[in-house]
This record gives sequence, structure tokens and C-alpha cells, in this order.
Amino acid sequence: MSELRNILTDSVNGLFGDRVTKDLLTDFDQTGNDGGLWEEIEAQGLTRPLVSEENGGVGGEWRDAHVLLFASGYHAAPVPIGETILATWLAEKAGLAVPDGVSTIIDGRQDLTLSGGRLSGTVARVPWASKAAHAVVTAEDQGTTKIGLLALGNATVSGGENAAREPRNDVTLDSVALDMRPLPNDVPADGILLYGAMMRAAQIAGAMERVLEQTVDYANERKQFGRPIGKFQAIQQELARMAGEAAASAVIAEAPFAALDAGQPAQRLIAAAKARASEAAGTGASVGHQTHGAIGFTYEHNLHFLTRRLWSWRSEFGSQRFWWRRLGQGTVSRGASQFWPDITG
Repeated sequence: MSELRNILTDSVNGLFGDRVTKDLLTDFDQTGNDGGLWEEIEAQGLTRPLVSEENGGVGGEWRDAHVLLFASGYHAAPVPIGETILATWLAEKAGLAVPDGVSTIIDGRQDLTLSGGRLSGTVARVPWASKAAHAVVTAEDQGTTKIGLLALGNATVSGGENAAREPRNDVTLDSVALDMRPLPNDVPADGILLYGAMMRAAQIAGAMERVLEQTVDYANERKQFGRPIGKFQAIQQELARMAGEAAASAVIAEAPFAALDAGQPAQRLIAAAKARASEAAGTGASVGHQTHGAIGFTYEHNLHFLTRRLWSWRSEFGSQRFWWRRLGQGTVSRGASQFWPDITG
């Protein structure tokens, strides 16, 4: 692990470990207030790991960003750190101004119309749009994907949230003039979908790790018939299954970050990571709640802060079915001779 990655790991886990408490998460659920957490994240320079030093970042690698995303999932941090990391990176890649503060990402290729330099249309369930000042947006222009930086004050942003009470807003544009530029050659046309899926996979893996830890701890503390329930074989089997799912999601979720750092293609790895992590999320949440019993759903216990995020994140930026199908279609299109290399590679 690089020196920068060590620093980021210590910084983000120290900050989230101290600040993301049950009280903070409860208040966020009720009011949408993060208790000043975002300001502290920015003060520590954790929102621009992929941006160059010239633009106020640290010039890090993708695996540096992975550290921050995994930690945000592990601690259930109620902030748009992933969306901001991707938005600032994309903005710099496209030669746009790197936005300050909270930013988000909008894939408008299907829902927005670009005509004469003006954008119109509505994109549903944009993450954190109601908290963001800017969004990096993509749209199609005569068969070419273009990218621009949108000031969300020029858009109509509706209410909405996911099961974790994180904002998921409809964003409507009414002939908004925007400087839309060609997408950089090394960014795929569906880059926002791809990198968003990669981000969610890393966050799911982090949340899975924490749910596993909490569930094992509870199984060793909760007694039934005179001994901890974790001593019963049926519970042990379920915990072992959950541990396997957590380990699998952690390994595959990091793989595309490493591939990008090595300059290797990552699209198939991203698809596999999101599909596998989303599948694991269902198992993790199920075993966690079965082991905890009814208390896991109550505000007296903080398990539900994690599992509600798992339930939400597994379908965002493509569900497991979406990504499994995409992987399968890609394998079929490459022909029978590539079937085994695709499976083993």
C-alpha cells in the first residue's frame, strides 16, 4: 500500500469512526442534516483523490479512491463522497472547471435532449442532487456523447430519497444553455454508469464488512438456552455463508480500481463487481437480520442503517440482473472460442 493510501485510510476511518455515530445517523434520517461532517471531509482534503494538485486534489490513484469509498460504506457515512469524487475527476478529465463543494453525476444520454447547446428533459433519481451545487452531466449530440458542468441552480430539483433516506431527486432542465464538450477518448460513452457502478460496489463491500462484524459480535453476545447463539451450528453455517459473501464482494469490488491503475480495461470487471456485490448485499442483509432478530430493525440498534443502504445501493447504477445480462451478452458476442477465457479471466 502506498504512503498516500495509508494516510487516506487513517484519515477517513479516523474521521468517520469518530463522527458517524448512531445519533448522527438518526438525525440524518429525520432531518437530512449531516452534522457538519461534509465540511470536515473537505477540510481534510478527502473529496478530490483523483484530481491533480494543480486543481486542489492530491493526484492519487484509483485505489486511493477505493479506500475512501469502502470506508464510506463501512461507516454508513451520510455524505455524497463517491459522487463528488467522480464528478471532480470527470470535470478535470474533460477540461471543465473542477467544482467546489458537493457535486453529483448525471447520465442524461437517454433522458436529456441536447440541441443548439441547450439541454432539456428530466432525469430521475439523481443521487444527492438536492444537496449538490453542481453536476457533471453527459448527453447525446448527433450520435456523440458530450459532457458538461451543470450549475443545479439552473435546474428544477424535486424531492425524493432511497430506503436509506439519501436524496434521490428528479432533475428537470428547460432549455438550459451549457458548454458541452466531447467526452475524453479514454472515458467510455457510458462512463457515468460504469464508474457509478464501480463506486457502489466498493461501498457495498464496505457495508458488508461492517454488517458481518456486527452480526458476529451479536451472535457471540446473545445467549439462548444458556450459551451464545453463535455456538449453534445452524447460526455458524449462516455466518460462514455471510463471511464468504463479504470476502467475495470485497475482492471483486477492488479489482476494477486496480485494473484502471494498471492501465488495463476495466469494463467487464466493473460489471462483475457490481453484479457480485449486489448479489452479496441481499445475502448479507438477510443473514444479518435473521441473526439479530427483530432488534435489528429498531432504532435501538444501528444494523438497519447499514442494511437499508445495502438494499438501496444494490439496485443503483444497474442491478445485479442488469450487469449479469450485460456480461452474458458480451460473452456471447465474442463467440464460443472466448467463452472459457471469459469465465476464467
